[in-house]
Amino acid sequence: MKNSPFSAQEWIHILLRQQGLLQPPVSLDAAVQQLGYVQIDSINVVQRAHHHVLHSRLSHYQPQMLDDAIASGQVFEYWAHAAAYLPMADYRFSLYRKQQLKQGELHWHEPDQRMMAQVLARLRQEGPLTAADFNDEVKSRGSWWDWKPAKKALEQLFMQGDVMALRRDNFQKVYDLTERVLPATVDTRLPDEAEFCRYLILRYLQAHGFGTATQMGYLRKNIKAALQTELNHMLEQGELAQFSYQGKMHYFLPEITTSAVGTGNTVWLLNPFDNVLIQRERLKQWFNFDYQIEVYVPAEKRRFGYYSLAILWQTQMVGRVDVKADRASKTLLLQQLTLEESAYDSLGLVSSSFIEAFVQAVAAYTRFNDCVRWKLVSCNDTLLKQRYRRLQYLQA
Repeated sequence: MKNSPFSAQEWIHILLRQQGLLQPPVSLDAAVQQLGYVQIDSINVVQRAHHHVLHSRLSHYQPQMLDDAIASGQVFEYWAHAAAYLPMADYRFSLYRKQQLKQGELHWHEPDQRMMAQVLARLRQEGPLTAADFNDEVKSRGSWWDWKPAKKALEQLFMQGDVMALRRDNFQKVYDLTERVLPATVDTRLPDEAEFCRYLILRYLQAHGFGTATQMGYLRKNIKAALQTELNHMLEQGELAQFSYQGKMHYFLPEITTSAVGTGNTVWLLNPFDNVLIQRERLKQWFNFDYQIEVYVPAEKRRFGYYSLAILWQTQMVGRVDVKADRASKTLLLQQLTLEESAYDSLGLVSSSFIEAFVQAVAAYTRFNDCVRWKLVSCNDTLLKQRYRRLQYLQA
């Protein structure tokens, strides 16, 4: 690890600290500020991804807390590398992408200016509306790419900043004019390219502690050269330092320190869209863990299950567990638990320390999903499956 002030293990500790796992944020607003964004996802076989990510940082978290943060103007919905909730303090940096779209860059669909004007007129006259409030001459449509014209217009207006998501009702966006949603105190100065790149760099380092240029510009179009230029400038000014690890140049803030907080005997069940997991190559490099959500993999080709959570024990990724909440019976099903060698002790048995921490994490996750019991349905360790073959009821 050339020119690095810390060992690989120390960097992992720094990452977990910066991600709010070792030192939980004091509030939801602080959590979103620290992470930079929380990705939104619609899958609901268990509690949705954005809620789970926040629960992983705030043990007292309840979904209503996010609704309240949106209503109070602390958080807003837009696009990071995907649909996400972002801190309102970062609103001005969403204008960089919005301006590009207004100037003709395509997002998903060719803009229908006539329909967009009609949609804006209705919002101006009637107030907040959902896509369902607009009539559609075609009654049956396919997936998201086959949206009705009004939905396409709403999303184009949303992406280019003319409208915002006031809230979500039953997971459907409620749109309104930006001028009626955006708090009056929010900075709306358009950042230039250098400012935007600097923002990406500093936000990433705040949330992760260190990273490569590719990671900082993850899935951002046409920004690679400008981002590297800004990184070079910040290096020259002494604002950044760098080290090489496994052939990749990593950047960090010179004032960063090692984590004084240990992991304890803790297990975290991390959502597939968690900020720790979302960049697969980074996860492979630092945790030697090749993780892929299999929701989009044909059933016959899945290895670990439809919706498997990554299992982080202390500083190691030790397995995956496919989960589903049976809401009718209030049972959390661990449909498939797959452990790796790192979960085992020197005798070839699943570590008793791991089991203790894992059961605690499962109990907390069970409660978070409004369930009262959990069941281990399948496991690649025969002894563990035998031990938890019956329903496990939560203690009052």
